[in-house]
Amino acid sequence: MARRAGKGRRLAADDRTYIWSVRHAHTRSEDGGSECRESLTLTHGRARRAVLRIVFRDSPGRWKSDGLALSGFVFTSREEWLNLNEPGTVRALLDAALAAGWDPAAPKVTEADGWNLFHAAVAARRLPPSRQVRPASRQVSARDVP
Repeated sequence: MARRAGKGRRLAADDRTYIWSVRHAHTRSEDGGSECRESLTLTHGRARRAVLRIVFRDSPGRWKSDGLALSGFVFTSREEWLNLNEPGTVRALLDAALAAGWDPAAPKVTEADGWNLFHAAVAARRLPPSRQVRPASRQVSARDVP
């Protein structure tokens, strides 16, 4: 069964529950051009006032999907990539953001540069299955199944 468009997905991690979603957006840049970006948004708490928005913007040597094909992919090379639609990737980025100091108890919107969290998340996804922290989520990707 397909997911309902616009509905967030649930991720349970470390006694906390988050709702997450992935978006592709185009915005106007300061020079009048168009900026393309992929973003992963996690909200925590019943009031959903603690929000972490991890944004991947255009940058030299860093690529992301164009919104048409391979939506949700960000990569620096053929060997280093993340699929933002996979719960394991979301958990790895969440762990990297927590390690970088994001506080899910703070009732505010925080925007983080996804490229600053990218390498830690890629490294976490490369751990052998016995050492990975599995997301306690209802969604399971093929990469999470032994």
